[in-house]
Amino acid sequence: MSVAQAPKANAANGDARIKSLIALIDVLTALVAEENAELSKGLPASRLKQVDEKNRLAELFERTVAECAAGTTSLHVRDQILREQLMERILKLRAAMDENLVRLRAAIEASNRRIEAVMQAIREQIAAVSPYGASGRVAARAVSSGTSRSA
Repeated sequence: MSVAQAPKANAANGDARIKSLIALIDVLTALVAEENAELSKGLPASRLKQVDEKNRLAELFERTVAECAAGTTSLHVRDQILREQLMERILKLRAAMDENLVRLRAAIEASNRRIEAVMQAIREQIAAVSPYGASGRVAARAVSSGTSRSA
């Protein structure tokens, strides 16, 4: 490879990395949007099928960003259109992830409310049949007494 060809090869490698990163972001954004749609239907976060794949793709994305920040990977983009596409995709991913965070928090809060309602029902049921009061002593039972009037 001549000295004149080296910058072109580096640019081609950079463009390929950027296109690969854009593809990763597109898949991750679609996955997060799918998860958001399911969360919007009220499904619990624990039942979502996207979680494992989302985590795997997010880890790949985070690794790439960390490599860029550390300077071990360079994402210099000469092509203005490619640069704009990358920025557009990053903004879309950020918006989807922001929505995802809000929806996941709501799902967690809903799960906590369901758990608390079940626990409260259990506590009430136990209290209704327990022979012991809050102090640990045998609780006085309400006794029904009736009067009989004979004429």
